[in-house]
Amino acid sequence: MRRLRKQEAEDDTPRIVNTARDFAYTGTDFQLAREMIRERAGVALADCKQHMVYNRLSKRVRALGLPSITAYLTLLRKDATHPEWEDFTSALTTHLTAFYREPHHFALLQEQLQARDAREPVRIWCAAASTGEEPYTLAMTVVESYGRYDAPVEIIATDIDTRALAHAQQGIYSLERVAKLPVERLHAYFQRGTGKRHGYVRVRKELQQLLHFLPCNLLEPRWPVAGHFDFIFCRNVLIYFKREDQYALTRRLLDQLKPGGILFLGHSENPQGSGLQLEVVGKTAYRRAAGGRP
Repeated sequence: MRRLRKQEAEDDTPRIVNTARDFAYTGTDFQLAREMIRERAGVALADCKQHMVYNRLSKRVRALGLPSITAYLTLLRKDATHPEWEDFTSALTTHLTAFYREPHHFALLQEQLQARDAREPVRIWCAAASTGEEPYTLAMTVVESYGRYDAPVEIIATDIDTRALAHAQQGIYSLERVAKLPVERLHAYFQRGTGKRHGYVRVRKELQQLLHFLPCNLLEPRWPVAGHFDFIFCRNVLIYFKREDQYALTRRLLDQLKPGGILFLGHSENPQGSGLQLEVVGKTAYRRAAGGRP
């Protein structure tokens, strides 16, 4: 066991200290962080995430030169516009994503696009773009559906995490991130880096130009996206929300669809039981039933 710091030894204030940690971390800190990320981003952290929260926030505490997790949370609570909120949100939101994750959705999208008049305008919203793998997969699906880059399709990609969104806009990925893509797609849509960029690829500009990136908090009463959409992808987001927030967000997303539009959710997300009248179009793909209202 390491020797206690002098300050810790002289401080008689009751607190929970794990001597294997660099910073004091109490159950109160965890509860406060959990409340803050719920209010900010809608994310509901389970009790089992206590160690994860410490591990991620301690990096920010160290980067800012603060003495404790408590001091870090206090800094944020005192200023709702502090730029550190972006790093806090980024630290406690999940970025598990991949190109062509849950591929059946992109097969369904391609089927739907090819069944349309090739001149008909189409709007797609990727509501949780993360670091960009999903929206770029949507763009590749569009190109392969129409056989050209100048398809009449608009793709809007949003995320609450501006750090992840900046990564997505850059369109730069390690070779490991694209390793599962077929060679044909890799050559068609990516450029291999050289020199300092060795070991990385960059999305070709022709594909990037199909996307519009915007920051968006799905819990905000007003979204920065205007109009209605033919397809909305909001996958593996609802699972991090409380049940009542899941249903409320699903209703709002359905309201954002054009008549007959399709909402794509994650593999473990099921709006059944919410009272919404939905038609199942495919695996975790839904449209509002005829005459149905949220």
